[in-house]
Amino acid sequence: MAYQEKNNIVVDKSFYFGCDIVNFCKILKEQKDFEIASQLLKSGTSIGANTRESQRGVSTKDFKNKLAIALKEADETSYWLDIIEATTMEIPNNLKAKCDELIRLLVTIIKNS
Repeated sequence: MAYQEKNNIVVDKSFYFGCDIVNFCKILKEQKDFEIASQLLKSGTSIGANTRESQRGVSTKDFKNKLAIALKEADETSYWLDIIEATTMEIPNNLKAKCDELIRLLVTIIKNS
């Protein structure tokens, strides 16, 4: 079954970003960059998992906490993308920009909740 959009910009964007990360990590693994691929895969997909989990928060505090975890994971993902770009290869077009956009969205939502 294909992903059904949630009509929630941060949930949908984080899901599609996670898909982009999975595809990029396949390329990294083909190039034998297993450790970096593993780190990037964990942090890059965790953004969407925590964002989606936040939608079932039992309180505003719980909601913000899940989004704060997603934000930390997005920051970590940005770090790994920087490392990859600085040491091994170019990252796919717009992947860094998509990560930065998610960071801005998450910061805004957390501040306004």
